[in-house]
Amino acid sequence: MKIDTMKLKKEMQQVLTENILPFWMDRMVDREHGGFHGCISGEGVLVPGTPKGAILNARILWTFSSAYRLLRADEYLAIATRAKREIIDRFYDAEYGGVYWSIDENGNPLDTKKQIYALGFAIYGLSEYHHATGDAEALDYAIRLFYDIEKHSFDSEKNGYCEALSREWKEMDDMRLSEKDENERKTMNTHLHILEPYTNLFRVWKSELLEQQLRNLIDLFVERILNKETKHLQLFFDDDWNNKYNIVSYGHDIEASWLLHEAALVINDKKLLARIKPHVIAIAEAASEGFLPGAGMMYEMHGDHASIDADRHWWVQAEAIVGYINLYQYFGDEASLLRAVQCWEFVKKYLLDTEAGEWFWSLRADGTVNKDDDKAGFWKCPYHNGRMCMEIMESF
Repeated sequence: MKIDTMKLKKEMQQVLTENILPFWMDRMVDREHGGFHGCISGEGVLVPGTPKGAILNARILWTFSSAYRLLRADEYLAIATRAKREIIDRFYDAEYGGVYWSIDENGNPLDTKKQIYALGFAIYGLSEYHHATGDAEALDYAIRLFYDIEKHSFDSEKNGYCEALSREWKEMDDMRLSEKDENERKTMNTHLHILEPYTNLFRVWKSELLEQQLRNLIDLFVERILNKETKHLQLFFDDDWNNKYNIVSYGHDIEASWLLHEAALVINDKKLLARIKPHVIAIAEAASEGFLPGAGMMYEMHGDHASIDADRHWWVQAEAIVGYINLYQYFGDEASLLRAVQCWEFVKKYLLDTEAGEWFWSLRADGTVNKDDDKAGFWKCPYHNGRMCMEIMESF
C-alpha cells in the first residue's frame, strides 16, 4: 500500500488551521475577565466560573507559539502573547517562585501548590514563545522556573524529581497530579514532562547544567522507569524508585518513545543517539500492544486486575501518530507509517468534530462518542492534537 505523505501533511495543516486553532481563538478567549475560559463542555457549552488551570494556559501558550513559529500568522501570535501574559502576570508566584496550579475566573490565586508538572509546562510554553519570537522576557521566566525545579524538586541523593510541594516549597501529604493518580513521590508522567520542556529550553539556552540534567533524565527513563522485561514504562515510584503498581499506559509509552528520541536529537550526541535508539523502538513496540488496526490505540491496562480500559482517548491517538511517524522518519519503518495513517483515519472518523471544531475526548469501548468529558478544559487542551499536526508538518 503506497501512502502519500504529502497528502497526510496537507490534511494535518488543514485540521490545525481550520479545526483546532480557530476553536480556541473563537470560543476560549475570556474577553470579560482576561485570559482564557476554564471550560467548554463535551456538548460545546461554555461553563462560567470554572477555575483556570496552569496546564491549560501553558499548553495554549506552547501551541500558538509553535503555530506562529511555523506559519507566521499574526492572529496566532496574538493568542500566544495573551497566554504568555497570563502565565507571567497571573500564574507566576512573584513571592516564592514557581506557578500556581490554578486561579479563579478573575485571575486570583486559587490552588497555590507547586505541582512540578505545571512548572514543566510553563517552561515548555515560555521557551517556545522565545523560540518563535526571540522574546527575552519569556526566556527569563523559563530559566527562573528551571532553577525553581532544580532547587526545590530535584533529589540529589536518590535522583529524580518529586511530584509536588506547597506554595512555600514545603512537603505535602497529597502530591497527586489528579484524582486518577496514585499518591507517590515520583512518577513517570512528571519526569516525562520535565524531559519535554528541558529539551525545548535547551534548543534556545545551551546551559551546561541544563544539558547535564537532560542527560540525567534520559538515563532515569532507561535505568529506572523502563521495565527491562516488558519494555513498558512503570508509572509510580516511592522515594527509592520502588514501583508498586502494575499499570500500563499505552499513550505514555508511545509519547515517551519519541520524546526520548527528540531529547537525544537536540543534545546532538551520536553516542547517546546510538544508545537510545533500541529503547525508542522497543518502547514504541510495547505500546503497540494497545494498538487496534483501524480502531486506534487503547488507553491503559491494569495488570494487577487483568483489566483493560479500551477507550480511545484523543491525546493517545495524537501521540501514537507522532510516535509512529518518528519510527518511519528516522528508522525507515514502513509498518509504523501504516499504523500512523490507520490511527489518523480513525481520528477523522470518530474524534474530529467537523461541525463545532476541536476533537471529542474519546471513543468509548462500546463505540459511542464521549461527550461527557470536556471539549476544552483543565486537561483538554490544544497541545496533543495541535502538536501532532505540527510534528507531521515539519516531518515531510
